[in-house]
Amino acid sequence: MKITSTAVSLTVDDVPASTAFLTRHFGFQEVMAAEGFASLAREDTANVVFLRRGIEVLPEGMRDRHATGVIIAFTVADLEAEYERLRQEGVPVTMPLREEPWGERLFQVTDPNGVILQLVDWTTAGDR
Repeated sequence: MKITSTAVSLTVDDVPASTAFLTRHFGFQEVMAAEGFASLAREDTANVVFLRRGIEVLPEGMRDRHATGVIIAFTVADLEAEYERLRQEGVPVTMPLREEPWGERLFQVTDPNGVILQLVDWTTAGDR
């Protein structure tokens, strides 16, 4: 198997709100969109797809489920700078900057649909 790209697809109530959040604060670009659907991309990470809850492209038993229990994590080069930038842009920080015992440093923000975005770096490069 040869994987040529990767995407995470999340079911949300308000596709435009999540799309605007990722394009404004995280530098994603909308590459495809239709009623109830948006595909976002960056060259340096997996694509993110938002599907409106209830859309028929989802299997019938999953159409009304909302993206929960999922964290999209981005490893970044300057965690403190990203923390300050997002705070200055008015993004509510839902988990403040902290360090875990295993060497992960992180903070979390939440988009308008409740999707958790976690920014991470590591205290030592070998711990990834």
